[in-house]
Amino acid sequence: MPRKPRFFIDKLPVHIVHRSPCCEPVFFEDQNYATYIHWLKAGCSRYGIEIHSYCLMSNHGHILLTPEKAEDLSCFMQYVGRSYALYVNYKYGTSCTL
Repeated sequence: MPRKPRFFIDKLPVHIVHRSPCCEPVFFEDQNYATYIHWLKAGCSRYGIEIHSYCLMSNHGHILLTPEKAEDLSCFMQYVGRSYALYVNYKYGTSCTL
């Protein structure tokens, strides 16, 4: 049975947990954290997202944010996830999902 779609409201803060599959590491060195933060900032500008706080750990991250428009939240997370995955796969010569 598929899960119900997530329900978000414009301008209402949301807590996002961005986790790797099987709790595998996604950050391997300090530069990885900086690059992920770069993509978060770029996504905020692109999709009208305001980040209030974040906490990045080796295998996941917590992000507290407010979307201007609720429908932009999924586009923002896809943008950040895809951009960071391309960076990691290129840098480490892999082709895995993050």
